[in-house]
Amino acid sequence: MLLSILCLVAGFILLIKGADFLVEGASSLAVKMSISEIVVGLTVVAFGTSAPELIVNVIASLQNNSAITFGNIVGSNIANILLILGVAGIIAPIATEKNTVWKEIPFAFLAAIILLVACNDVLLLGLQSNVISFGDGVVLLLFFIAFLVYTFAIPKIQVDDVVEITKISNVKIGVYIFIGLIMLVAGGKFVVDNAVFIAKNLGISDKTIGLTVVAIGTSLPELFTSAIAVYKKKNDIAVGNVVGSNIFNIFFILGTSTIISPVALPSGFNIDLLVLVAASAFLFFTMFTGKKRTLDRWEAILFVLGYIAYTIFLIFKQ
Repeated sequence: MLLSILCLVAGFILLIKGADFLVEGASSLAVKMSISEIVVGLTVVAFGTSAPELIVNVIASLQNNSAITFGNIVGSNIANILLILGVAGIIAPIATEKNTVWKEIPFAFLAAIILLVACNDVLLLGLQSNVISFGDGVVLLLFFIAFLVYTFAIPKIQVDDVVEITKISNVKIGVYIFIGLIMLVAGGKFVVDNAVFIAKNLGISDKTIGLTVVAIGTSLPELFTSAIAVYKKKNDIAVGNVVGSNIFNIFFILGTSTIISPVALPSGFNIDLLVLVAASAFLFFTMFTGKKRTLDRWEAILFVLGYIAYTIFLIFKQ
């Protein structure tokens, strides 16, 4: 147990430093390529920080462990909104662009709705069981392609709009991003493996482990990346990281997982899906309360309190 705790600490250290490298490299890349930071946040940063979820889900799918496969995605997305944006918003209010409010955040909400529909074959189609099938996986991947097409259609920024032109070389930018992602994945794996080991020794169920320990553990790269991005006043990277990760998790990772092996929806997961839909809707709603297009500190505190309440509910429900 002591060794596991030491490995947890080592994992957190890797996560902190890896997030620092990734944010620095990503923001520099945006300037070099004259693209907005939201695009980098939605793609390079979001996909990179979602690598732990991808690895966990592919392994879980090959092992036919639907509780981990599904719980990891749903739990991670809930954690991304309520915990990660909540913590980042407490560090500093997060201002967002108009396009983010009206396009990227609604796209993440749409992903949650589509997942809810795909997971309710019994209720909507009268089938005997709820299964995310191969066909559902193909549909999810098609939505992911549509998201990529939209993202790369976002206009480039003008160099004159950039406050400070970075002098970091292209090679150094690539090294920063690569090392940052490696450290994030390694740190996330250290934390997840040892947290799961500790949780199992405490008698916690697979479902609860998937929705909490694994979900939070695989979301740690997003947490540290968004927190450091906000601290460095890179709000678009912080928001794009979370929104892009949620879209990536559902459309690409879960789509890929179900193509590998259809995912049978474990009983009781509809409550968690409804929490995800509600959290996504609440994020959109907060863009119009308080300061316009800004996640204020008091709203961020509500996010974190909501996540704490959800976690307590899971512990007592298992």
